[in-house]
Amino acid sequence: MDCNIETPTACGERIMRWADDLAQFSEAPDMLTRTYLTSAHHGAAAQLAEWMCAAGMSVRRDMAGNVIGRYEGLIPDAPALLTGSHFDSVRNGGKYDGNLGILLPIACVQQWHKAGKRFPFAIEIIGFAEEEGVRFKATLLGSRAAAGTFDLAVLDNLDEAGHSMRDVMAASGFHAAGLGKAAYAPQAVLAFVEVHIEQGPVLLNQELPLGVVSAISGASRFTVEIEGLAGHAGTVPMEMRRDAAMAAAEIGLYIEQRCHGTRGLVGTVGQFNVPNGAANVVPGKAIFSIDIRAEQDQIRQAAVADVLARIEQIAQRRHVVVHTRKTHEASSVPCAPWLQQQLAGAIETSGIALKHLPSGAGHDAMAMAAITDVAMLFVRCGNGGISHHPDEIMTAADAALAAQVFSRFVENFKH
Repeated sequence: MDCNIETPTACGERIMRWADDLAQFSEAPDMLTRTYLTSAHHGAAAQLAEWMCAAGMSVRRDMAGNVIGRYEGLIPDAPALLTGSHFDSVRNGGKYDGNLGILLPIACVQQWHKAGKRFPFAIEIIGFAEEEGVRFKATLLGSRAAAGTFDLAVLDNLDEAGHSMRDVMAASGFHAAGLGKAAYAPQAVLAFVEVHIEQGPVLLNQELPLGVVSAISGASRFTVEIEGLAGHAGTVPMEMRRDAAMAAAEIGLYIEQRCHGTRGLVGTVGQFNVPNGAANVVPGKAIFSIDIRAEQDQIRQAAVADVLARIEQIAQRRHVVVHTRKTHEASSVPCAPWLQQQLAGAIETSGIALKHLPSGAGHDAMAMAAITDVAMLFVRCGNGGISHHPDEIMTAADAALAAQVFSRFVENFKH
């Protein structure tokens, strides 16, 4: 049961078995839902700590609830190569999103420990306590704490039961006053490398098990509310209508048109609501979301500017009032070329064709880039690349290949 090329099957199967076991820690018996600092979340943290200890690591939890396993280097207190991902989930999520990036490095450390192998640097695996933002509507809490960029204002955010993040953390033994101590000193970190399922279909469609991430796309999100004029569906002539839903629909179609055909640029209207709508009423109000992402910030910003300008044009022509509110803005995060090169070398040494691709989803590596260079290794997922869903799947064979590549990367790592 080694994580190198001699016994790939056993390593991959062990990672998959651990993913199954970790999925049992859920807030609902018939689905995987594990949000920040619930009993299921605490149970998963304890299980990760147990596996880290068994693999030969010292384990600690910081004041954000992150679970951190350290595999000491040849020299005590040496700077660390960081890896890891998150162990919280969306509601009714999948088993591998986030979890793979914790379990796979644990499996590899376990084998290095059995072989008595140490490196000139330490390895720290971080199980980030929160990334998805489900419970308190604030994302990347664990990695922002580790990077020293945690926004203390979100401590006053409330969950659905009306409990503040501050109070929930205190009840779990995590006190806001200690969050600053969770931050890594940049000089103690060599780099951060995250293993993650792709959460998309690119690798699957190209029949490739692994890929090197070139950059994590930036994102701009808006909530748009359109006010028109409600009227009877049978009596208001078409040319006199101020239909809020049709104005919103025209905007949505423009977003699709504007973002089509530009590599790496995507635009989504993921929520569309006609409050108090009825089949026989011209809609007087429509509310919808906009999400625009791109690997390069200038491409995203140009698309956003065009969309906002078109919204104004449509509003004037259709005689509706539009209120646009930005809800999220994140710049793209390029992955360090020197780390990409070393991951690429490990892939090619394993006999796998090399593929570079951007990540359209956000990841903990985005936050960790504030203190160190980052890189990501993508692993193919099946079912058309579906993620954040119970049908999210991957194979033991791909887990084994990813472990093999990650092992080679670490064993040949040069800073």
